[in-house]
Amino acid sequence: MKYFFLLLIPFLLLSSCKKDKILNDPNAKLAFSTDSVLFDTVFTHVGSVTKVFKVYNNESQPLNISNIRLAAGAASPFRLNVDGNSGVLLKDMEILAGDSLYAFVQVTVNPTNQNSPLLITDEVLFETNGNVQSVYLTAIGQDVYLHKPDHFPTNGLPPYSIIHCNESRDGAWKNDKPHLIFGLAVVDSGCRLTMLPGTKVYLHKNAILWVYAYGSLQIRGEHNNEVTFEGDRLEADYKEVPGQWGYIWLMNGSLNNNINWAKIKNGAIGVKVGDNSTYPQPSLTMTNTIIKNQKAAAIYSVGGHITSNNCVFANCGQYVAALTNGGAYHFEQCTFANYWDANPNNASNSSNASSRATPSIAINNFYKDANDVVHPNALVSAYFGNCIISGDLADELLFDSVATVPFHYTFDHCILKTALDISNPAHYLSGNMQNANPAFKDANTNNYNLSSTSQAINNGNTSINVPLDLNINMRDSYPDIGAYELIP
Repeated sequence: MKYFFLLLIPFLLLSSCKKDKILNDPNAKLAFSTDSVLFDTVFTHVGSVTKVFKVYNNESQPLNISNIRLAAGAASPFRLNVDGNSGVLLKDMEILAGDSLYAFVQVTVNPTNQNSPLLITDEVLFETNGNVQSVYLTAIGQDVYLHKPDHFPTNGLPPYSIIHCNESRDGAWKNDKPHLIFGLAVVDSGCRLTMLPGTKVYLHKNAILWVYAYGSLQIRGEHNNEVTFEGDRLEADYKEVPGQWGYIWLMNGSLNNNINWAKIKNGAIGVKVGDNSTYPQPSLTMTNTIIKNQKAAAIYSVGGHITSNNCVFANCGQYVAALTNGGAYHFEQCTFANYWDANPNNASNSSNASSRATPSIAINNFYKDANDVVHPNALVSAYFGNCIISGDLADELLFDSVATVPFHYTFDHCILKTALDISNPAHYLSGNMQNANPAFKDANTNNYNLSSTSQAINNGNTSINVPLDLNINMRDSYPDIGAYELIP
């Protein structure tokens, strides 16, 4: 009897390893998780994110997909990968009964010299037992003015490109199609770069717009026709994700920079300002501007000289304004609001997730070098008039100073989210409200307009003269605090 079992075991093993017969029925078809794949705006020279769809065999036997191909072949701007196999034509891919395959698609748009978006289409064709089925591919492509490194220093500096001024030394970027920045794009000494209303600037990962010493940046947007800065991924999943690019860098010695009617979002730092505190005029004047969704800070100043009104600085992973190493600052009718932890785009399931432990505004009058040596620099002044400083921490103000140099700051008719003592008249003028509720419309979606219950309403200093709010509504004789006036 034992010999019978010894003979039976190999038979059972052979039977269990026997491959199911391929189904050759011409009526057998594949199923797909979608019949079409759409890519939102994709720029020339920039690959898209990867889109995925699944291919199913719902039959009771395996199917052989004799070929999977892009209809446009090698000329297609799309790229295809199916279960680890790449190419414009894939042959003889077997799919088991009740099983599935993953198909991955990307697209790159070639330059077209077209100012308007173009529609790009193709199909992924699947042939099984003579049946041809398809999944449609659609992308919206956009040509751009490309700024990418063409200087490659050997002294350790990173690659960069120079933004050329015209003969008058006042170069205005054309606004008929977007500008796309890779790496460092430098506004050189003696050059003034002007951005006209409606200019769209997209920056690749870690890209920086760098205004060098004695250079100047002039952003001249208009209401409802702002100059915009954001990352170059325009798919819906990236719409409000911080940290997609670097920052605008106004270097030490850059002069007469002006930012008016701009929207700057989704970078690491909105605007970084170098030391110009001894210069008699502000090195940066910023008005009617929104800087939000920055990985670190909306404003990071190292001894800068900034004046600003009618601006919103919001939703940053560390500070909305880090005013370090002294400097001189004047803010009127501005909203500083940081609800980073409450914002759904920074939730724990996000790749950008972090928990904020730093206040909305931090001010000091020194810096520490690599050897931890303190270098004082005077805070000549930091004035906040009719401003809201709020957020989801218990205290949204931080001051840190050394006594050897001046440290002058004042708050005038402001809403302050803080546990600090605000009774000192040298720093806190009349009309400040501690821990009052600004009652924003919806801070979680970066809507910092005021609700009717806001304690900011009619409580501003009437002598501050910023006639129009960020919605270009006229402020009345009793202005609201912050960048927005509530209109009954």
